Amino acid sequence: MSLLSPLTIREVQFRNRIAVSPMCQYSAQEGLANDWHFVHLGSRAVGGVGLVITEATAVVPEGRISPADLGLWNDKQGEALARITHFMESHGAVAGVQLAHAGRKASTSAPWLGGKPAGEEEGGWKKIMAPSAIAFDEGWPVPQAMTAAEIQDLIRAFASATRRAREAGFRVLEVHAAHGYLLHEFLSPFSNQRTDVYGGSFEGRIRLVCEVVEAVRGEWPEQLPLFVRFSCQDWKDGGWTLEDTVALSKRLKPLGVDLIDCSSGGILPHVKIPAGPGYQVAFAERVRREAGILTAAVGMIVAPQQADTIVRTGQADMVLLARELLRDPYWPLHAAVALGQKGSWPEQYVRARD
Repeated sequence: MSLLSPLTIREVQFRNRIAVSPMCQYSAQEGLANDWHFVHLGSRAVGGVGLVITEATAVVPEGRISPADLGLWNDKQGEALARITHFMESHGAVAGVQLAHAGRKASTSAPWLGGKPAGEEEGGWKKIMAPSAIAFDEGWPVPQAMTAAEIQDLIRAFASATRRAREAGFRVLEVHAAHGYLLHEFLSPFSNQRTDVYGGSFEGRIRLVCEVVEAVRGEWPEQLPLFVRFSCQDWKDGGWTLEDTVALSKRLKPLGVDLIDCSSGGILPHVKIPAGPGYQVAFAERVRREAGILTAAVGMIVAPQQADTIVRTGQADMVLLARELLRDPYWPLHAAVALGQKGSWPEQYVRARD
């Protein structure tokens, strides 16, 4: 087992263990993918990755992080994405989609516009939803605590978006339950102070994630893989922990989850995270070992030898790259050379091999 060895999950084979981590592009209009997304995602497929995962793709309009995020709440959005999935698959990459709801961190401006809450005059919206009426930070809007009916509507929205993802040609689906967005907000005691069946104890706080997974798996073909991304810990005492992540991962495996994408943080602002090369790899290793489930490592993974070691030593089954693939869309092909193997360059780029 190595970084460049194939990986098969259910009936999908990945040509290697390198994946594009979801990265918001803040470039959509009305949730529709456009030429920017085609080039951004398609170039990474041409560059040799095994899996390309779209940015956080909202299941409802008010679930977008920003007004310029992708969505899958209507069929037109699915049709726009189908063009991209077809291109990626034709160049050897598996097409993946990350379904999400931003919760209390929704309706913000793009990072280059400040990344702060966006008012209606900036294309934002009034209704921000969360488990409890607790603002993300000072100066941020106080969200509305979701009613039981709204929670059921959300579960149905995830299921409907899953159907559209299937029709658009995606072959991997990831549920986004990390980085302080809605599903993570239900998991963390810092943001979930409910007293009904969706709050309080560990059992209550994990209920929504489990119900979303069940609804998604019900619409997602049995032969296709299902991933879940978690923030494995909140980096502050009293919050969601790595032990919680292991316990929930054990619950999700029999519900049809195949891989846990192991990230961290995002539920609270101003928390000091000891970031450094591979700083989240230990999370993937522990979840893999203790929950008996496939994992992906992500976060400041840059060098081919570093990524290869993660896979070879059994710390994770897949490596997700973000910024490094922005810097170099052909990282997998260059990594093959660095690791003493031959990369499969497109025929159009045959001179690159000379």
